[in-house]
Amino acid sequence: MGRPDRLRARRPGVRPRDPLVAVTVLDESASRVALLTAVVWLPNLLALLVGTWVDRRPRPRRLLVVADLARAVVVATVPVAAVLGALTFAHLLAVALLLGAWSTLFRSAWQPFYVALVPRERYVEAGSLFSATRSGSYIAGPALGGGLVQLLTAPYALVVDAVSFLASATLLRTADVPDRTPAPDDGSSLRRRVADGMRHVWRDPYLAPMLRCVSWINLFTFVVQALLVVFASRDLALSAGTIGLSLGIGATGGLLGAVVAGRVGRRIGIGRTAVVGALLFTLPTTTLVLAHGSDLAKAVGLTAVEAVTGFGVMLFDVNVNAVMTAVIPDDVRARVQGAFTTVNYGVRPLGAVLGGLLAGLVGTGAAIAVGSVLAALSVLWLVGSPLLAVRSLDDVPDPQAG
Repeated sequence: MGRPDRLRARRPGVRPRDPLVAVTVLDESASRVALLTAVVWLPNLLALLVGTWVDRRPRPRRLLVVADLARAVVVATVPVAAVLGALTFAHLLAVALLLGAWSTLFRSAWQPFYVALVPRERYVEAGSLFSATRSGSYIAGPALGGGLVQLLTAPYALVVDAVSFLASATLLRTADVPDRTPAPDDGSSLRRRVADGMRHVWRDPYLAPMLRCVSWINLFTFVVQALLVVFASRDLALSAGTIGLSLGIGATGGLLGAVVAGRVGRRIGIGRTAVVGALLFTLPTTTLVLAHGSDLAKAVGLTAVEAVTGFGVMLFDVNVNAVMTAVIPDDVRARVQGAFTTVNYGVRPLGAVLGGLLAGLVGTGAAIAVGSVLAALSVLWLVGSPLLAVRSLDDVPDPQAG
């Protein structure tokens, strides 16, 4: 989620340059750009099935590499089509759908890989390091991407995205992570295993309120995600390069948030940090509609909003993800993660479509403000939950103990 993807893997499919292809090259409407954003998340509705299948696979790293290679090929078809003069909106929809499908596989395989790599007591610390690295890429990425869009035009700038997926696959192949031992086959059907995964999420006292909270955030921040590039490009009249530079500089807020997330969690508690992070992530976006004046003033406003929301989402993401990783049993990890993802990411297409509808009814700026305010109400789902009382992972039961 731009920023909701920071929750459970930020922007794994649609990146700032993808909507820019539709906006600057094909001159699509806000509703069509919102549809493009929605399509990339549709495959997540099958995340529970994918996760259940991944639970029986002993080599999650191999699945991660395959997913990255496939995404590189899919993204590369956009500049190829542009060279041939055959780039259409239907092609972009197909690319978005395939990116979403391979990203769903990647996310399903990531948690089994992650827990094999990181000991439980270091989940928060490791999450901070991963998020800081990821945030660093968002500082250079949007700025470089925006410049490439202006220099090369949007389709050809996507060559860099394809190369980034190839680089990720290469690095994953070098990771020294042992194969996992899947749970013994108990003869249960796929349908039974799928139902068990969903039942575990709904009944777990930590996972259930977190799922409601994060899904609510994703639903309404995707109203913003679907419209942000359109608003910055058309309402604020900023160039692709300026948008990319603003998002890149603003991403320093995410980097700072990732670095201090563990420290803040230790000081005021993981649960309280999650609430503070959720509010900082959602509410500041409402101020975008007040941006006016020179292009510099509007760019500074966009940068400031991106910085504050990026800081907030990292406070939320790092701490909540650590709790989530800690409470899921290893033998059902991928399917439970898949159940969580099916709901959490499955609402994102709805949010994107809702954003397009709202923009048509009340205007892009008003729709962004409404989505931001509603997203902030997500913290109400945490009231009365045991997550608010968690100060450290020592307060969270270990499902592997005993």
